[in-house]
Amino acid sequence: MIRDTSAQDVVLARPPWWRAHRRGLIAGAVALAVALMLAPMMQRWFIAEASVSSERLRIDTVRRGTLLRDVQVPGRVVAAVSPTLYAPAAGTIALKAQAGAKVKQGDVLAEIDSPEVQSLLRQEEATLQSLDIEVKRQRITTRQQLLGTRRALDEAEVARDAARREMARAEKSWSIRAISEVEYQRAKDDLKKAELGFDHASGDAALSRESLAFEQETRELGLERQRLRVAELQRVVDGLSIRAPVAGLVGSVAVADRSAVALNQALLTVVDLGALEIEVQVPETMADDLGLGMQAEIRIGSDRHPGELVSIAPEITQHQVIGRVRFAEGQPTSVRQNQRVDVRILIEEKPDVLLLSRGPFVDTGGGRIAYVVEDGIAVRRQVQVGSTSLSAVEILSGLVEGDQVVISSIDEFRGAERVLIAR
Repeated sequence: MIRDTSAQDVVLARPPWWRAHRRGLIAGAVALAVALMLAPMMQRWFIAEASVSSERLRIDTVRRGTLLRDVQVPGRVVAAVSPTLYAPAAGTIALKAQAGAKVKQGDVLAEIDSPEVQSLLRQEEATLQSLDIEVKRQRITTRQQLLGTRRALDEAEVARDAARREMARAEKSWSIRAISEVEYQRAKDDLKKAELGFDHASGDAALSRESLAFEQETRELGLERQRLRVAELQRVVDGLSIRAPVAGLVGSVAVADRSAVALNQALLTVVDLGALEIEVQVPETMADDLGLGMQAEIRIGSDRHPGELVSIAPEITQHQVIGRVRFAEGQPTSVRQNQRVDVRILIEEKPDVLLLSRGPFVDTGGGRIAYVVEDGIAVRRQVQVGSTSLSAVEILSGLVEGDQVVISSIDEFRGAERVLIAR
């Protein structure tokens, strides 16, 4: 008889319900954990109006610092003093110095042969001598005429005095009736006639003196005018020897030796290498911000030299404004004319202001809109932008220190109030 396996059977207890659904419970727990982890992200998704990838954005932090408004422009070393010499008269030129020659102040650079001017000078000198003699002759004539009028005045005075004495005798004789009334009246008439003659002689003498004085003054003015004309011609003749106004080098010669030159024709230039400046070309958009006396930095290779903006052209040429920068602490010995350098002009310095790196957001937002990053969401804010430099902008309102701000273009945000920044 075959025995069964009942002796080997064991009665097992019924397992708890959770063990039967263990896999489902584990899957549910995992799903719940994932849901809890994704809840903030899902919330951001729901409150955001748009989404932009973070790789397409540039974000900067608002900070406090000093804003330096400056402009960096190329420059060219030019001579501050480079006068151009012109022909004072027409003639034939003979050059005494060539381009590049080193000259001292007062050295003769060229001579102009102008027979016409020299002949005119001699003619005017002869006219001057003639007028001088005429003035001297007029002085003698004036003295003669003044003596004649003086003699007539003296004779009238003597006649008046004689008539007065005769009148006095006539009055005494008439008082004792020693003379007739007719003689007495004749004496009175003679006195009146003598007094009238004296008065007319006095008036004639005064008018004669005044007339002669005017005549003499007219002739002397003519003489002085001729002297000035001779002096001017003498200056022109002396200027036929073209001399260097400053010490330096002959920069360029515009005429050929032994050639004919016209009046006021440019002949040559003299460059004073001891006084060099930097000519800069500033874009016209920055022209209104420039001002005389602004500090500048001149970079020559690896060296930096302080400078000062000393002149600004009043007109705009090819969308640029020409300015001159002078070395503030002495001219370096290594600088050469026409050498190319870089110049940085400091327009404004504002210490302790809120700064943000300059980016396209200033233009795309019109300087009034910025997006602040808060927990992965770019939130739109109204801001006010102040001064700007090449690398930073001043924040006047709307942001605080430490804010994370999108400085790239905000065109992609399309004016949304909240934009999700996707990682």
